[in-house]
Amino acid sequence: MAVFEYGILPYYADDFLVYLEAISGKSKNTVNEYFYDLLMFFRFMKQKKHPTLKNEEFHNIKVNDYSVEELSEIKLSDLYSFLNYMNNERKDQAPTRARKVACLRSFFKYVWNKASLISNNPAAELESPKITKKLPKYLELDESIALLEAIDGDFKERDYCIITLFLNCGMRLSELVGINLSDIREDSLTVLGKGAKERTIYLNEACLDALKRYLAVRPDYEEPAGLKPLFLSKRKKRISPKTVQYTVKKYIKLASLDPTKYSTHKLRHTAATLMYTVGEVDIRSLQEILGHESVATTEIYTHVNNSRLKDAVNKNPLAGYKKQDTKNSQD
Repeated sequence: MAVFEYGILPYYADDFLVYLEAISGKSKNTVNEYFYDLLMFFRFMKQKKHPTLKNEEFHNIKVNDYSVEELSEIKLSDLYSFLNYMNNERKDQAPTRARKVACLRSFFKYVWNKASLISNNPAAELESPKITKKLPKYLELDESIALLEAIDGDFKERDYCIITLFLNCGMRLSELVGINLSDIREDSLTVLGKGAKERTIYLNEACLDALKRYLAVRPDYEEPAGLKPLFLSKRKKRISPKTVQYTVKKYIKLASLDPTKYSTHKLRHTAATLMYTVGEVDIRSLQEILGHESVATTEIYTHVNNSRLKDAVNKNPLAGYKKQDTKNSQD
């Protein structure tokens, strides 16, 4: 995935990405993803409009000279051609193409409505591909305990605390690595979620105990800006997402679980599933805990426990009714 750099895209696309981060409050990850999407889009458009570029390596096509005049000529059919190309040539899955649709809609709305560079918005009627919702993969309770039991080594206190927070709080990877010591308040902590939205996560006994054990051995480190990251790498810097992902995969293997099936995000699913199916947390509370903007996103966890469905049917007051056999008799 490319990382947003000024001067690679046309100036108005750079302005759009700055607007997303500074005004719309989009995360750096989202901005970087949109940068990549726009880079792919403009390369596709240049290759499509200029036959001399047909034999050019796609990643070598420069797009920072894509003019406003060329931008104004883009039609809805061009957008669908791009999505078709990403599907057939790049093998993008539906969720990835849906993100590109969201990017193009947002970008063209900006250059049409905010920057007033084009007179018509070609993405106004752009439809998103249908996404088949899949049930989330998660660890069972005994598998979660096995994962915790597998943690050992030089950084066992840190690693145990990381995985405990994932399994108990259901936080995202970006939220976990962004925690600072100043975010912790007795039995709660504040995390920065999607869209730069803060939320409070309450800590249970297991989390508080894991934090206490880790803080007792945590090296002292303060970033230049004065922030003290909670989780540090072996180089005593803020831990990176890649390090956390590697660490989680390592212990998944040690716990004899499938590393191709489970990841840091699957631990978030595990926390949500265990809270809903075992802890019987209501769906609205779960929405707040996970930081979902819509309860519709959270409702996927209502479909993961077949035993609840079976129990619901068995609780039907007619569940025990059986028609008595009767024999025809003659007077």
